[in-house]
Amino acid sequence: MREAVSLPETVRYFKAICSTRSSCEVILVAVNSVPVWEKANLNLEEAAAYFGIGINKLRDMTNENNCPFVLWNGNKRLIKRRAFERFLDSSYSI
Repeated sequence: MREAVSLPETVRYFKAICSTRSSCEVILVAVNSVPVWEKANLNLEEAAAYFGIGINKLRDMTNENNCPFVLWNGNKRLIKRRAFERFLDSSYSI
């Protein structure tokens, strides 16, 4: 019988290395990550999960010139979380 193991919140993912079908070694990879609700800027995947809006819709909204809640880091598009929250609070529909 296998024991249930509780993992710390910092464990982001695990990797299983199997030499045979019956023998597997699981390696836990700890990542010091900041919770999404404390981040100032979110990537599209994080913003989609946090706000419940599709990635394609976020991409369309941030393609506009002078978008007040997008921050470009080279080709990487980041959503300014607080500015986007204010935008959503004042919007009727998107």
